[in-house]
Amino acid sequence: MKDTNIKYIRATEVIVPAKPGSLNSDTVLDTDKSFAKKFMTGESWTEFANQPKWIIEIKLANGLIGLGETYRSASPELIGAACKELIGKDVLRLNWRRLPVNDQRIYEAFESAILDLVGKLLGVPVYQILGGAYRDRVDCLGWTGRRTPEEATQKAFEAMEKGHKAFKFKCSDEDKVSLWTEEIAKRCGDGIKIILDPNQRWTTVEKTLELMEGVEKEIMLGLEDPILHGDIAGFRFLKEKLGISMYRHISLPYTQDIRDMIAFIRADAVDGYNFNGSAYNSVLLAEMAHMEGKSCWRGSEVDLGISETVGLHIAAASINCTIPSDLFGELVREDDLIVDPIKFESGAALVPAGNGLGIELDYEAISRYKTGMQLGQL
Repeated sequence: MKDTNIKYIRATEVIVPAKPGSLNSDTVLDTDKSFAKKFMTGESWTEFANQPKWIIEIKLANGLIGLGETYRSASPELIGAACKELIGKDVLRLNWRRLPVNDQRIYEAFESAILDLVGKLLGVPVYQILGGAYRDRVDCLGWTGRRTPEEATQKAFEAMEKGHKAFKFKCSDEDKVSLWTEEIAKRCGDGIKIILDPNQRWTTVEKTLELMEGVEKEIMLGLEDPILHGDIAGFRFLKEKLGISMYRHISLPYTQDIRDMIAFIRADAVDGYNFNGSAYNSVLLAEMAHMEGKSCWRGSEVDLGISETVGLHIAAASINCTIPSDLFGELVREDDLIVDPIKFESGAALVPAGNGLGIELDYEAISRYKTGMQLGQL
């Protein structure tokens, strides 16, 4: 067996809960079960951090190990099938842009581990394998779930104090977002900008106009996915009517497709994009947006340290990734499962410059958070 052939793969299931108080206000309840089911978060949206993830370790014949992390609620059967497909393969002979892994909720984990190995073999960071870095730090959003106006203001103020330039709130059609922005503007002035992200829960143009009545436009960085994705004309109308930036989230792990973007480009329907998914596909999406003259940011599912580090490499390699990114797991999760946490300076995450991903797995933390489910060996 060649030194660069895959000898073993191990997948370990973990559950890393959210920190107390990091999600919704205690008095704000999320009871929309259809929304929770759509986004695979459990019985309610706030249960997302209690859904299992899998940590992937791929070991080569020469002893090198590459790391990956699935999205939540990934299929163990599909993980096992991907492991069988990859065992024995030479990582330097694989097509890194089209790996033999079909499910998008696990694809990025295997891609991450393989690119981590290739970077270690070649002596370069992952972003170099993606084409090279445009930046060595990535501005990141502060983030929280649905809040009372008082707690929304406090969260935005705390983020501003840490140096974040922007803060993102999840919201539904039950939230009086104009009260949030009014109180934030009073306390923070022009020190921080706000993104509101209803995850399509405002549904229609009419409801969006109603909820945005009285919102402080000067404090808004933009509005992400207020209405159903299929209403492209509605996105364009809101972009022109509201006078604030409109953004579309294209999340490949939610069975969305790169081609979903084409109709938005043709209609000039939004001002920018939030992308998450596998590395090469995300860089491709960014290039498409750049040709349209639009900026983007790196999205997430509020992940652990491996996925967030992959996101940093992707953001570094994406020419137009200049809007603050959704890399804030350290604000929400109890642990990131890596030895050295991602470093932040003035609201920006520093891109690791070591070989591969430039991180190490924290095996003590894995022992604390593993569920007992494991596939394969090392």
